[in-house]
Amino acid sequence: MADGRSNPTPAAAPDTADVITPVAETSERIHAVSSQADKAAQFIAEHGEVTFTYEEERRVLKRIDVRILPLILGAYFFQQLDKSSLSYVSIFGILEDANLKSIEYSWLGSILYIAQLIFQPLAAFLLVKLPTGKVIGTAVVCWGACAAIMASCTNFSSLLAMRFLLGSFEAMIAPSCLAVTQMWWRRSEQTLRASYWNAMNGATFIVGSLVTYGLGHIVSDKIYRYQTIFIFCGVLTVIFGVAFLVFMPDSPMEAKYLSERERIIAVERLRANQMGVASRQWKWDHVKETFMDVKTLLWFLLIVAISIASGGISTFGNLILKDFGFTNFNAILFSMPTGAIQIVIIIGSAWIATRIGRKGIVITGLACLPTIGTVLMLTVPRKESNKGALLLGYYLVQCLGAITPMVYAWSAQNTGGDTKKKTSSAMMFMGMCTGNIIGPLLYNTKDAPLYRPGLIANLIMFVTVGVLGLLIPMYLMVLNKWHAKKREELGKQANIVDESMVRRKDIQDSKAVELEQNEHAVRNIEDDNGLNDLPDLRNEDFIYVY
Repeated sequence: MADGRSNPTPAAAPDTADVITPVAETSERIHAVSSQADKAAQFIAEHGEVTFTYEEERRVLKRIDVRILPLILGAYFFQQLDKSSLSYVSIFGILEDANLKSIEYSWLGSILYIAQLIFQPLAAFLLVKLPTGKVIGTAVVCWGACAAIMASCTNFSSLLAMRFLLGSFEAMIAPSCLAVTQMWWRRSEQTLRASYWNAMNGATFIVGSLVTYGLGHIVSDKIYRYQTIFIFCGVLTVIFGVAFLVFMPDSPMEAKYLSERERIIAVERLRANQMGVASRQWKWDHVKETFMDVKTLLWFLLIVAISIASGGISTFGNLILKDFGFTNFNAILFSMPTGAIQIVIIIGSAWIATRIGRKGIVITGLACLPTIGTVLMLTVPRKESNKGALLLGYYLVQCLGAITPMVYAWSAQNTGGDTKKKTSSAMMFMGMCTGNIIGPLLYNTKDAPLYRPGLIANLIMFVTVGVLGLLIPMYLMVLNKWHAKKREELGKQANIVDESMVRRKDIQDSKAVELEQNEHAVRNIEDDNGLNDLPDLRNEDFIYVY
């Protein structure tokens, strides 16, 4: 168990000479895996026998957390900050200063996601073919520049064009963060790490609200207040993007800040994921399997549903708060707790899901909170004495922010094969974009202060999410039984331990990680599904998590 791999019954014992292949004799084996298998398989083959202790692995994990995690946290933070800047400036006169009509403001919210939807396939292709770190860093610099340039836009057409460009470059970041999470961490570690960078949604609410509150007090005859906010957010993003390009490695195999041995451990510890690491090969059979995969389609529907709700609330949230009876600046201040709520609920729900190993149930539980909040916002009259109840409803609705990262992590943990991982991620984010395009269009400033059509649509979506959260695990159970039967037909043990999901504290500290732990095991990389770049449905050793 200490090596963190799934443990199917080994094949018949080979000759002793074949058990471990010395490094000097691996050239033929390297050639055999280089054309089809994951790049990590070639990397491991080049270094021959790999053994390491749990303490060594823990030190490597800590170094990865310290170096990689802050970079993807920052990238996702600035993406959310720049994307949400439209909502921040909505109550500081952008509608009047740029002569925007009600439906035009709604389209400014939707056009960003239209651009992301269009460019998701390209993002998936680039993430497979090109170095991940360089792709993300370039995208950050480009969208930061777009956010800053948006300050020069003073009418609907120019704002629409720049929001489209902003969305085009931002199409790269969410699937990139998911790809980085899959590339650097084991499946048991991915849920919490994904929750950390998704929690930047909440951090954006807090920081963005404070920045907007401060910059909104700047009054000038030469520049509108919304232009000041766009410039500030854009310039900060460009600076961070340059730092990202300098410090972000493209893969564990290419991480210069790790020693050679640490890179070997960083790669070998991922074998149990049965996902591969980075192939740099685009495989059309993986794409075909993605679109024929029922579970992927179910997660797509789930992400569309929750994104319809979040799209409307994120674009019109500050306007809704204002219509509770708050002034412009008070509406900004009262939106700040939303950030704290999202940080707590995102990380807290991820921790619970990791502890109980049941994401579907957690998602259904989370869907109940915004459902209650929406009912409050629909039924409580808009009176001065009801501000507290209305705020409670609004804050409960903000708990929806924990559902999206849970779906991302759930889908990612149940997808194998480099191209399929990227294609599946693209589908998830296309679903997110689709929902966020539809969401703002269900709201209209003419419906103020109740916004009843949009809130009723949200209520339907929350119920849908809760139902899907219960149905999807049932299908995953069927897939696990199918794989168990397939293993049995191949002469393997039907019931195997998914060690990629074993909690680290359950692994004995003193036990060494050795590829030849079992005297009958064969060290044969081309036959190792863990790094053989197989899509999950064709990998009988892949175990789905609920």
